Amino acid sequence: MITSTTSTDRALRPDALSISGQAPARAAAPRVDTLATESAATLRRALAEQPEIRPEVVARARALAADPSYPSADIIKRVGEQILSAPDLSEDQS
Repeated sequence: MITSTTSTDRALRPDALSISGQAPARAAAPRVDTLATESAATLRRALAEQPEIRPEVVARARALAADPSYPSADIIKRVGEQILSAPDLSEDQS
C-alpha cells in the first residue's frame, strides 16, 4: 500500500535497478546552506530583558550559606564517593 506519506523519490523503480540488483548511485543535487537568524535575535532580546542579578537567587544563596547543615552530610558523602570513584585523568592511561 502506498500512503500519502510515502516518499516517491526513495522508491526503487524496476528500470533503475542494475544487474547486481542495486540501484545505481545518483548524484545528489547540491544543497545550499542557509542561516536563519530570527530565533537568535529573539533569544538575544529575551536575554537582554533578564536582570543580570536576580535578588531572589541571591537571597536563597545567602540563606544556604548561613545554614550550617547545608549541604547535608549525606550529600557530602555521596559527592566524596563520586570523586573517589572517578578516574584520575592526569595519570597515564596507556
